Formats: sequence, C-alpha cells, structure tokens
Amino acid sequence: MTTQLSSDEARNTRKARQTRVSNPRTSVTRMTKKAQLIRLLQRKDGADVTAISKKLGWQPHTTRAALTGLRKAGYEIVSARSGNGDPSRYRIAAEPAKAG
Repeated sequence: MTTQLSSDEARNTRKARQTRVSNPRTSVTRMTKKAQLIRLLQRKDGADVTAISKKLGWQPHTTRAALTGLRKAGYEIVSARSGNGDPSRYRIAAEPAKAG
C-alpha cells in the first residue's frame, strides 16, 4: 500500500531534503564544554562557579571538578574574592606550554 503525499507535503519534504544538502552538519563547528569553560575563564574578570554552572548546565561540584582538571592539565587558575560577600571568581592566569 502506497500513500500519496499532498502537493504541500511533497514540497515541504523536498525543501527539507534541500536544506539538509545545502547545510551539511560537517560545516558546523562544535565547541566542547571544556573549550567553553576555558573561554569563560579567559575573560578579564573570570567567572564564578554559579555563572559557569548555569552557562554549561553543570552542577556546582562538576564545575569545581572541571577546574581541578584544568589545573592538572597545566592551567594556572587563580581565584579572587571581592571581600563584599560575592562568590570567588576564577580566571586563567597562565596556560600550559604547548608541546611541539
């Protein structure tokens, strides 16, 4: 049994196929969460755990573990407290030397 598509459905199906062909997924650059974390920490003021967790969709303990992982990978991460009750802000002070 074959079902016939209405002209609108057929046009929409052709349009969807054309969209997929003209926009291959390989052309989209994907940014990893590690890269997003590094970018957040490279900002002049850095970022606090709450902001990082919210941006990346992580729990606070996951964020702190990721900061530890970056330290183990050779990043120098410094924390600064404002003194007025705001949370500590973390930023990258130095990146690991590139091998090669």
